[in-house]
Amino acid sequence: MNTIVIFDIDGVVRDVSGSYRRALADTVENFTLGAYRPTPVDIDQLKSEGIWNNDWEASQELIYRYFETQGQPREQLGLDYKNIVAFFQARYRGTDPENFTGYICDEPLLLSPSYLEQLTLAGIAWGFFSGATRASANYVLQSRLGLQSPVLIAMEDAPGKPDPTGLFATVRLLQQNIDKLSIIVYVGDTVADMYTVEKARNLQPEKTWIGVGVLPPHVQETPVWRDAYAETLRQAGAAIVLNNVQELTPAKIQAIRTATAKGGNLEDLRAELFSEE
Repeated sequence: MNTIVIFDIDGVVRDVSGSYRRALADTVENFTLGAYRPTPVDIDQLKSEGIWNNDWEASQELIYRYFETQGQPREQLGLDYKNIVAFFQARYRGTDPENFTGYICDEPLLLSPSYLEQLTLAGIAWGFFSGATRASANYVLQSRLGLQSPVLIAMEDAPGKPDPTGLFATVRLLQQNIDKLSIIVYVGDTVADMYTVEKARNLQPEKTWIGVGVLPPHVQETPVWRDAYAETLRQAGAAIVLNNVQELTPAKIQAIRTATAKGGNLEDLRAELFSEE
């Protein structure tokens, strides 16, 4: 197929609503002395701005914004970012320096190794580009899913999204065994993920870049929330939005490739893809 599919991890490969997002809420609550605990909607609204992919930075920003509503400028707060990160990690990773014991241990998986095997059998190269730390990403990919040395670009390897540097690095690693690259699909669950694809397209227009949105489990609790989140991803550039990553089957990827080859705009692509369903 000469196609590359690259997956984000959080919200795509694993459900982080009870881990990363819980740790984020815990952190904000702690540093606002219990006065404010952000709701899932609050967190989504922040992330819809497209620049808060790093949950440590997102925690700090929500703390700042809370105190600003109380009339305290952020310049006067004296927040220590290292303390914020340390508190967050104690919740998410746990306090044992040798083993994961925190919220990370209870993350539901959103795809299975057999799904990735289907992609391989269809001749589709795949890998991962995530803002998670390498240790956290490897925990889910290797320890939980049993993948052997998967292609991975993590937090330590590249600037945070929506900077596409890490996406480019992942493509270079996967492209080594491809004679003629057709399309690159990046699968993510946030506005920052879709913005990353757009920036990649602007910097490397000679390649065909497709953003596929996936709805994280927490937004599927109500139809209104689900539909609003899906529209946000589409507005950010997602060609299609799926309920689960495993809906991106080899057949669907082939449909994306065919529709893209015909040219046209995003609306034409979406219409073509939905006609295949």
